[in-house]
Amino acid sequence: MSKFILPFGKISKKDVGIAGGKGASLGEMTQAGIPVPPGFVVLAAAFDRFLAETDLNVELSAELKKVNYKDLNSVDGASNMIRDLIHDAKMPKDLQQDILIEFKKLKTQFVAVRSSATAEDSSQASWAGELETYLNTTEKNLLGKVKSCWSSLFTSRAIFYRFEKGMRNSKVSVAVVIQQMVASEISGICFTVHPVTKDKNQLIIEAGFGLGEAIVSGQITPDSYVVSKKDLSILDINIAEQKKMLARKGQSGNSWQAVPKNKQQSQKLTGRQIIELANICLQIEKHYKKPEDIEWAWAKGKFYITQSRPITTL
Repeated sequence: MSKFILPFGKISKKDVGIAGGKGASLGEMTQAGIPVPPGFVVLAAAFDRFLAETDLNVELSAELKKVNYKDLNSVDGASNMIRDLIHDAKMPKDLQQDILIEFKKLKTQFVAVRSSATAEDSSQASWAGELETYLNTTEKNLLGKVKSCWSSLFTSRAIFYRFEKGMRNSKVSVAVVIQQMVASEISGICFTVHPVTKDKNQLIIEAGFGLGEAIVSGQITPDSYVVSKKDLSILDINIAEQKKMLARKGQSGNSWQAVPKNKQQSQKLTGRQIIELANICLQIEKHYKKPEDIEWAWAKGKFYITQSRPITTL
């Protein structure tokens, strides 16, 4: 096993410093027996080594020093320049091989490639929305997407974010999560504490047809189900009409498709599924000992958990 790569099964929540927030969370859940799609993390050390071996370190810090944070064009210019430098530099040969060997072990055509910043989700800075994710990635474009994740540490937003949070001089690196893609038939979110009423005895599940990105980004209105945590009874079912869904389209990414007429008004999860999912989410909350915001998917008769993080708004 390369010292720059770890499978989820060998990562725990203590590893935020090397695997980033997302990587550490997926490893922690895998080890706790939660059904997480398999994957591995290209550790932050790989990016650090890439920067050192290509001498990009020096160029990047020179670029960042020139930024005038009051001028958006200046921030954009630095971002474009830095991202191009990262894309054009050669990734070390052994690292390329290690990543491809691990990919083959997943025995899947498509993976999700996600940035996982090592400063992520710590109390001083929530990086969750700042970095990039690439879905439906195939072996052919895998290495390029790893570099895109690395360079997303230098999007205009991320550069400005570091400045705003007073983190310009603190060490932020980025790991990359590579995970088997679940072609979800139904997907959504669960909050293990009711986010509106703040009721700790209720959890709420949101569900929609197709891929979860549509719900996370607010492009469809999901069903919502409220479940009592005490006895797992379903307290409320709110069905939303859904006319379109996001689905995988070949290798070109995702596309909007029509939901079949006879399903548009229907409830997304059955009562039994709601309770099965509530059980898994409670297991996650119990494991982390705090309220969690969980992303889930249903595919081929099984629930998968693709992400879990503490609810920061309570």
